[in-house]
Amino acid sequence: MKLSTSRLGLACLLALAGLVAPLLSEEEPHVIGAPRPRADSPAYASVKDVAGLPRVLIVGDSISIGYTLTVRDQLRGVANIHRPAENCGDTKRGLERLDAWLGMGTWDLIHFNFGLHDIRYVDPHGKYVSPDNGVQATSPADYERNLRRLVRRLKATGATLVFATTTPVPGGAAGRLEPDAIRYNEIAIEVMQDEGVAVNDLFILASAIQAETQLKQNVHFTPQGYDLLAGQVTESIVKALGLRPGPR
Repeated sequence: MKLSTSRLGLACLLALAGLVAPLLSEEEPHVIGAPRPRADSPAYASVKDVAGLPRVLIVGDSISIGYTLTVRDQLRGVANIHRPAENCGDTKRGLERLDAWLGMGTWDLIHFNFGLHDIRYVDPHGKYVSPDNGVQATSPADYERNLRRLVRRLKATGATLVFATTTPVPGGAAGRLEPDAIRYNEIAIEVMQDEGVAVNDLFILASAIQAETQLKQNVHFTPQGYDLLAGQVTESIVKALGLRPGPR
């Protein structure tokens, strides 16, 4: 049975909405016309370890949720890829929740990121507002301090650590300013250099593909964008652990 052009277009939009919806954070402001966020992303599914393979934990916000499944597919038979069943949010939530996330087992590598939620502008109740009407959720000084505490705790696990820089903020994105991602990444990179932690610079990659793969006035990406981010995450894990990548 053939679909009309309009019905086919609608079907494509619905399919895209189904892919994008799990990627939005439950804390992100809703954009008119955008799919509502879901709290049951398939990236949260429990992973049954394959014995003998390294255990990898991905910690991060909705951007990391977006690339987790592809990384898991790319490293099937090479590494066991886990993540917390939640959006890891900002550095303050990281400090509050890190022990629970680490309690999932012993880790060979932890790929982590904090920043996109730290740079958001909020009112006294924690709701997104325009930069003119709020303050940043985490000040630059607190961001640095929190990151150093998180890195010390992560180092105590004995796992190899890889930090992913925060992806760009497009013009017009609610509750954030474009230059803040750059500023906070500079802070994070300095911390990681001081602590001897490898950096996976997703900001550079995402900036190069931003026009084609990032949503308009929205920090999230198209499925193609998440796949490209996942490829670099996979490469960083393979390199850090000295593994051979699986077939793609």
